[in-house]
Amino acid sequence: MTTLEDSKGERSKDAASDIPKNGWVDRFLPPALRGYARLARLDRPIGTWLLLFPCWWSIALGALPLADTAWLFTLFGLGAVMMRGAGCTYNDIVDRDFDAAVARTADRPIPSGQVSAKRAAFFLLVQLLASFVILLQLSATAIWLGVASLVLVFTYPLMKRVTWWPQFFLGLAFNWGALMGYAAAVDGLDAAPVILYIGGIFWTLGYDTIYAHQDKEDDALIGVKSSALRLGNATRGALYFFYTAAAATFAAAGFAAELGTVYYAFLAAGFGQLLWQAKTGRFDDAADCLAKFKSNRLFGWLLLAGIVLGGP
Repeated sequence: MTTLEDSKGERSKDAASDIPKNGWVDRFLPPALRGYARLARLDRPIGTWLLLFPCWWSIALGALPLADTAWLFTLFGLGAVMMRGAGCTYNDIVDRDFDAAVARTADRPIPSGQVSAKRAAFFLLVQLLASFVILLQLSATAIWLGVASLVLVFTYPLMKRVTWWPQFFLGLAFNWGALMGYAAAVDGLDAAPVILYIGGIFWTLGYDTIYAHQDKEDDALIGVKSSALRLGNATRGALYFFYTAAAATFAAAGFAAELGTVYYAFLAAGFGQLLWQAKTGRFDDAADCLAKFKSNRLFGWLLLAGIVLGGP
């Protein structure tokens, strides 16, 4: 009978770790700090961008003067780094046994022994405190929304144990900034940011399903659930649905915000990028899945440009 260790060992010989080698962390940070930088994923910024874009989109919807917009962009940029780092640190603490059994994650700081779970917990607290200081600079509505987001931050990593759709819960958490950014700009909420939030959830369902295909063999062996495993060969069709729903919902958000034609032109270009991911994705090729996942940064920039340039 093939054991998990046997099957993992056969695949892991050629499997690439998700930790960049000889990057800036190795070149510029002392060894004692490298594990903490990797816990916070400072060497892999794509997750921070995907968390940040919904914040920036909704701030732009608020149509503030340039100086105010720049200030909020900066605050949310710092907050995204801190909260993404906190979320990843918490995820690595609760998933340390799973990570040790998956080739892509086995050399993350906790399972590899670079950082103990106790020290990681202290690092998590430091990041949360820094995030709270940033949060206090925002409006009252945004502060309360930020506090509420902690429920999503701390429950998401557990969802892969109980549902085939942890990507949906990631969408709830990662797009919360679509509400917070607008609330920070106007100290309230309207239909447009709420619709934008819903569109972001569909967007996340798409890109994180692609990402989850990297681990589907190991996940199946250790009993972790994901949309990639649930969908299997139906993934391509599901991506077309998720991304079409995202684009349609983003269009509705633009209508609610009374954005101009330029917005829809940029949204159309972004939709083309999403369709390219669905059409050309090779879901049994981990490197291609990672590349497609990272390409969503382009979509984020296109939609932001559309909101900024297509404002009423």
